[in-house]
Amino acid sequence: MRWKLSNFKENLSVILEGNVKLSYEDLQKATDQLAEHIPDRCLIFSLCSNTIGSLLGYISFINHRIVPLMLDAHINRELLYSLMENYKPDYFWLPSSMANEFGHFKEIFSIYKYSLIKTPYTKEFPLYEDLALLLTTSGSTGSPKLVRQSYKNIKANTESIVKYLELNETERPITTLPMSYTYGLSIINSHLYVGASIILTEKSLMDREFWHLFKEYEATSFGGVPYTYEILDKLRFFRMELPSLRTMTQAGGKLSLKLHKKFAEYALENGKHFVVMYGQTEATARMSYLPYEKSLEKCGSIGIPIPNGSFSLIDEDGNEINEPDVTGELVYKGDNVTLGYAECGSDLIKGDEFKGKLYTGDLAKRDSDGYYYIVGRKKRFLKIYGNRVSLDETEQIIKSQFDFDCACSGMDDIMYVFITDMSRIDDVKKFLSEKTGLNHLAFKVKYIPSIPKNDSGKILYSALEEYYD
Repeated sequence: MRWKLSNFKENLSVILEGNVKLSYEDLQKATDQLAEHIPDRCLIFSLCSNTIGSLLGYISFINHRIVPLMLDAHINRELLYSLMENYKPDYFWLPSSMANEFGHFKEIFSIYKYSLIKTPYTKEFPLYEDLALLLTTSGSTGSPKLVRQSYKNIKANTESIVKYLELNETERPITTLPMSYTYGLSIINSHLYVGASIILTEKSLMDREFWHLFKEYEATSFGGVPYTYEILDKLRFFRMELPSLRTMTQAGGKLSLKLHKKFAEYALENGKHFVVMYGQTEATARMSYLPYEKSLEKCGSIGIPIPNGSFSLIDEDGNEINEPDVTGELVYKGDNVTLGYAECGSDLIKGDEFKGKLYTGDLAKRDSDGYYYIVGRKKRFLKIYGNRVSLDETEQIIKSQFDFDCACSGMDDIMYVFITDMSRIDDVKKFLSEKTGLNHLAFKVKYIPSIPKNDSGKILYSALEEYYD
C-alpha cells in the first residue's frame, strides 16, 4: 500500500479553515520532507488531530514504511506513558503545542504546527515486514492491546470502500470523526486513494463554524456513529439547506430503528445516499454495507458483505448455519482481516495470526434475501459514541482505584456502573470520564447493596437489568 499522490498533482488534497488549500503535489513535498528526518523503518507514536500536520504525518509514515501507532492527541497522559513504556517508540509526532510536555526529548523537525520528537529509544523491537500501522482496540480503557494492520489490509479495505461508495476525485468529505479511529481513518484512506479533496476541521457538529465550512467549501459527505445522528436529529438537520451533500455514512454501533428510518427517508426524498455500514478495527474498518437504495426496505440491517469479503454464521458448536433467520456468531473472511493483536513491543514481529478470518463476537441473523442483522454480542463490549469499550476492563480499572465491589453492563452509548458504596457515585463517574476521555453522560453510576452473583462467584449480569432506567 502506498499513496500515489503524484497521480493527482494538481488536485486539491486538503481544504482548511481560512481558505487554506494544498494540492496533492504540496502534500507530496511535505510528506517527503518529514520522512528525510526519520532514517530507518521504526515505530512512531502519532498523536492525531484533524489537522494538516497530523494528516501529512500519517501519509508520510505509510509511504515510507514507518509504523505509526495512531492515538488521539487528547489521550490521557497516564495511558500515553503506559503505552510508551510498553512499546518504546523511536519518535513522537505530535502537535507543536504539546512539545514542551516532552522537553526531555529532542525536537528534530516541525512543519504545519506538528513536531517530530526523538525518544530515548532506538529500534527496541523488531517489526514484521508487512506491519503498516497500529490502532487501539478497546476504546479508551487504556489496554495496551493493539490491532496490527498490514499494507495489504489497508489496500484491500480501501479499494472495497471506493467501489461500493462509488468514490471519485470530485468528492469533498468533511471530517467528523477522529483520525485515530478506524472509521475516521478509513474515510481519509478511501478519499486519498481517488484524489479527492478532504475538508479538515477540528470543529464539531455542534459548532456553527462547522456548518459554515460545510457550505463554503461544498462538502459532499460526512460519516458518523449513532451519537452523531442523535445530535443531527436534535440540531434540526432535516431543515438545513445542504445542496452539495451527496452521501451520509453510519457505522460504529447500531443506530436506533427510529433514526435509521428517519435518515433513510430524508435521503431517499432528497436525492442523497444514506449508507449504513458495519466494521471492526480487526477488519481494518469495514465488513459490510447496506446499499443506499435498500436503506428503508432493510431498515435495521448491516447489509451485505463488502466487495471481496464474505460472511458466514456459526452455531455454538462451530457448525455453519445455512437457514435464514437463525441466530449465530458472525464470521467474516477477506483480505482486510488484520494480522492480529499486540499486547507488548515484542509482539510487533508477529506475522499473520488471523489468516484472513475474523470471528466477530457479534450475534447475527441473515434474512432470505441475504441481508444481515446484528442481534447481540457474544462478548462483553459496548460501543460508546463509536468507541468500543470493554465492560470487563472498565470493571478492573474501577476496582484498581476504589475499594468496593462493582459491575458494569449496559447497551450501546450508555454504560451502567453498579457500585456498593453510595457515597462514591460522583467520584466514580468523574474518574471514568477522566480515565476514558468519554463524556460523563455515557456513564450511569448506581448504588446497589450487593452485586448479584452465582454460587461460584460469577456476576449475574442479567439480574442487573432490572435496575436500568
